[in-house]
Amino acid sequence: MDDDPLHHRRTYRRGGGLMARTTIDELKKNRLAAMTADERAVFDETYEATRLALDVGEKVRDAREAAGLSQRELAARMGTSQAAVARLEAGGVGATLTTLQKMAAALDLKVTVELSAAS
Repeated sequence: MDDDPLHHRRTYRRGGGLMARTTIDELKKNRLAAMTADERAVFDETYEATRLALDVGEKVRDAREAAGLSQRELAARMGTSQAAVARLEAGGVGATLTTLQKMAAALDLKVTVELSAAS
C-alpha cells in the first residue's frame, strides 16, 4: 500500500489554504469502530471483494497503457464496448475469467490465478 495514493494523507490547496484529505484507511477505521460483529463480517467480505475488483481494474489499465492502446482500441480487440473496458478498469464490475482471457489475448498476455492462505 506504500505506493497507493488512496492510503496516504494528502494535502491540497483550496481557496488559498492547505486542506488535509481524509484517507480511505481513516474512513474505514472510523466506520469499523461503530459496527456490530455482524455488520463487521458483512463489511469485511464486501471490502475484500471491492479491493480485488479495484486491483484487477488497475492491472487491466496498466497492461492496456503499457501496450499503448486506448480503451476503444482494446475494446475492439476484445469484441466489446469502450464503456465495458472503462467499467472493468474502474473496478465497477467483477471480471469473469472469460473476460480476463479475452483481455489477455487482446494484449498478448496470459492470465494467472494465485490462491494463498488467508492472513
